[in-house]
Amino acid sequence: MSGVFPRLAYVNIFAADPEGLAGFYMTVFGFYEIESHRSPIYRCIDAGGLELGFNAELAYPLLNLTSRQPEGVADVRSYITFEVDTPEAVDAAVEATLAAGGRLVKPAYETYYNARQAVLEDPEANIFRVNHRRGPRKPAELVENPPWAKI
Repeated sequence: MSGVFPRLAYVNIFAADPEGLAGFYMTVFGFYEIESHRSPIYRCIDAGGLELGFNAELAYPLLNLTSRQPEGVADVRSYITFEVDTPEAVDAAVEATLAAGGRLVKPAYETYYNARQAVLEDPEANIFRVNHRRGPRKPAELVENPPWAKI
């Protein structure tokens, strides 16, 4: 590296319907497509400074990932989080998700790290969270009844 930290620029999601899934996130969050990135197997949206891309399943062999292509609904190995400005915006995103064909996994709740958050699923079973940070993150040693104490 040249001494400058790299920045996360893209997050890509494999999709059976890249155009439809990009449309879902544009509907829920008001994002816009970056049309200059469009191809027959790819759609990309501006997700507030990060490019969120949707690759058709043809991208698995293009990336030499055919042996890792899931059959059916895949295990959850990662998820993305969208930060919103207010607690009410969390609730609004939940409603928009449901109206656009998504599913609620965990209703909005107060986290141990000082945020209001909901866990959702898009129409292709990808998991995402909508989060509103209420203030500074609580240090782990100050958390009352921490969830890791139950493990």
